[in-house]
Amino acid sequence: MRKFLTGLCLAAAAAALITPAQALCVSERDIVNTTPSNDGKLLTLKMRDGRVLVNHLQGVCSDLKFNGFVWVLHGTNDICENAQSIHVLQSGQICLLGRFEQGKTPAPAPKAP
Repeated sequence: MRKFLTGLCLAAAAAALITPAQALCVSERDIVNTTPSNDGKLLTLKMRDGRVLVNHLQGVCSDLKFNGFVWVLHGTNDICENAQSIHVLQSGQICLLGRFEQGKTPAPAPKAP
């Protein structure tokens, strides 16, 4: 029994030292537009500051490309990777966000002479 308790205490101490990576969150107000991929696996977010973020959805959200969606927010306007879901309006499909990654920022349009 003593070995079990010692092992349990060591495991708890080791777990306290390990901190999970901070999840990336963005404010809903900072999103200019969203574009789903044709295969329903990615959601691209164009941000107000010019950044482009690509979310790798958890699973396939096939109805996303045909219908609008709403964010399912819980008390804040923050949209966090691996913690948020979206609700497709017409079909009712629920899709879970995965991890965000930096997308390619579109090149600025050439200026007219």
